[in-house]
Amino acid sequence: MPQEGLSLKRLWFLTFFALLFLSACSGASKNNGGATQRAIQNKGSDTLVNLALAWAETYRKVDPSVSIAVTGGGSGTGIAALINGTVDIANASRKMKDKEVTAAQENGIQPVEITVAIDALAVIVNPENPVSQLTIDQLSDIFTGKVTNWKDVGGNDAEIIILSRETNSGTHVYFLETVVRKGDKKAEDIFAPQTLLMPSSVGITSEIRRNPNAIGYDGLGYVTEHEKMIAIAKTAADPYIMPSVASGADGSYPIARGLYMYTAGEPEGVILEYLDWIRGDAGQQIVADLGFVPLP
Repeated sequence: MPQEGLSLKRLWFLTFFALLFLSACSGASKNNGGATQRAIQNKGSDTLVNLALAWAETYRKVDPSVSIAVTGGGSGTGIAALINGTVDIANASRKMKDKEVTAAQENGIQPVEITVAIDALAVIVNPENPVSQLTIDQLSDIFTGKVTNWKDVGGNDAEIIILSRETNSGTHVYFLETVVRKGDKKAEDIFAPQTLLMPSSVGITSEIRRNPNAIGYDGLGYVTEHEKMIAIAKTAADPYIMPSVASGADGSYPIARGLYMYTAGEPEGVILEYLDWIRGDAGQQIVADLGFVPLP
């Protein structure tokens, strides 16, 4: 009987400490106000990363119970994380490829695309470069290596230095499909072998600033006064349009694209609340403030 009483005491103490441990763990998931903390993992496009960070920082003030972790790495990185189920929201500056959608579905994930902003993709050169306008055909010839000297497009007698984002970048893929291949889905043109692949927008802008013969591309929101933007025409018979919030919004600028967030299935709960806020007035004001194009 004494042995049985001792066992009961031990059981009582074990139960007490187990409850105490669970209570401590539960308390760790609450903030100072007592509200349950909710986390969102957000990864992907480097074009979107500054915008996503600004959204996350501002939304933290709107709903302090939500913690949003934002990282870049490129659209391909974010989409791969979504396919693997390791991220809640994947940022992308291009649409998912059919093979990526299939891979996600094979992993039990149905990707859902949400357009969160519009970006006018600017073609940029050094301010000393006299060239101020180019057609899509001329850009394709430059970036495929068919045209290698600036004098052939109205510039100085100098070799053209081609800059591009790396292949994992959604911006790289979009520029390849829209400009290099001129929107022709059957085309197989690729960037010229001498193209310098840069890991980030900063790499492109840094090279543009120091090299008067370089040409590259970047999201409108990342262009500064240290780079010169080129006016673009669809054909030589069309008007040359400068990239801007206005020309991106009205569709007159030829190299404008959607920026996307992808979720695993229809968003719900805290993720839906966050996405609704992004697409609302407050979130779209941040889009405009950072030089991107708000949703119509």
